[in-house]
Amino acid sequence: MQFFDTHAHIGLIDDDPIKQLLITQEARQAGVTRILSICNNLIDFARVYGNLKMASNVYFAAGVSPSEVQNPGKDWLTKVKQNLQMPRVVALGEIGLDYYHKFGDKTAQIELFIQQLDLASRLDLPVIIHNREAGRDVLDILRDRLPPKGGVMHCYSENAEYAKKALKLNLYFSFAGNLTYKNARNLHETALAVPQDRILIESESPFMVPADFRGKRNMPKYLGLTAKRLAEILALSEEEMAQVLWDNSNRFFGLTD
Repeated sequence: MQFFDTHAHIGLIDDDPIKQLLITQEARQAGVTRILSICNNLIDFARVYGNLKMASNVYFAAGVSPSEVQNPGKDWLTKVKQNLQMPRVVALGEIGLDYYHKFGDKTAQIELFIQQLDLASRLDLPVIIHNREAGRDVLDILRDRLPPKGGVMHCYSENAEYAKKALKLNLYFSFAGNLTYKNARNLHETALAVPQDRILIESESPFMVPADFRGKRNMPKYLGLTAKRLAEILALSEEEMAQVLWDNSNRFFGLTD
């Protein structure tokens, strides 16, 4: 079995270049043979990309998240475009809306989100979508602006009814370690409600650690626990689940085996 961690903040796990490489090697030994490195801003992207560009099992997304809305950086959109044209950069993200944290006013967040959706459309790339207590606005915007290559609702946290609405668009749904929590009934119901070919998994490292490691910092190497729980929910063997997830992930990011 092999897994694709579709969302890992490796730079937030550790900022040491050698330790970042070690994290990817430990993941490979645990069957996580591909990792998508996620950064919230341009500075972190440059640093992590420089550290891991020789790690052949690591792919990258570039974008400016809503956490950076008050200071995205000088000429930020031009720099995002430049980053997206670098080797092994396969998606624009994470981008979206976050009304839980006080990152800036909603209008500014929406403008940041839309500008990057339009850039992804121009470059024919998929997007990785952050949604924190902004579900209605996120879906309304995506109905008009979702790029042709589609998007993934990362670390999905809405309910099954919301997912059914989102299914009308070219959207995938990515589950993280919180799927393994006993009280995550809304996530279990969502997993059962969406087609299996629209499901991805992610570590969301260093956050959302699976239940077996609660209290510790999350790592990509723990991803198999999320896949195992998902297999139980969907009544699949672990091998069947792993293959479905592998195929879905590579198809979404335009990669081959």
